Amino acid sequence: MIQRIQSVYLVLAVICNGALPFVFHLWKIETNAIYFMSDITYTILFGLSTSLALLSLISFKKRQQQFVMNRLNIILNLILLGLFVYRTLNLSGDMPVISEKGIGMFLPILTILLLVFANKAIKKDEDLVKSVDRLR
Repeated sequence: MIQRIQSVYLVLAVICNGALPFVFHLWKIETNAIYFMSDITYTILFGLSTSLALLSLISFKKRQQQFVMNRLNIILNLILLGLFVYRTLNLSGDMPVISEKGIGMFLPILTILLLVFANKAIKKDEDLVKSVDRLR
């Protein structure tokens, strides 16, 4: 069923990875805001994460497959977060060029939280179905 709570979490994860990177910048160098589209690696990882969350949302009848796809998506977002941290550590603050970090770098953390909540709800549904099967 598409109206389950994990579907809401997955829709929010799709929005967080699919739409919000266009709105929030990753970092700003002087007056130029750098969005995720400036680097092909970030674009690919955000696209893969969005498509994986969307695919997980569509496969709502297969809870185990949905659970595994969400775990893969969590790993993908951890890789994306690691790349952001690496890039942040390479942006030096001592240079005459003023650089500041943007809020777009925290989008993978929000997505990971949403995917963890979705996995908890999927696990709860799976346990409920197993308990009903035992009663039969």
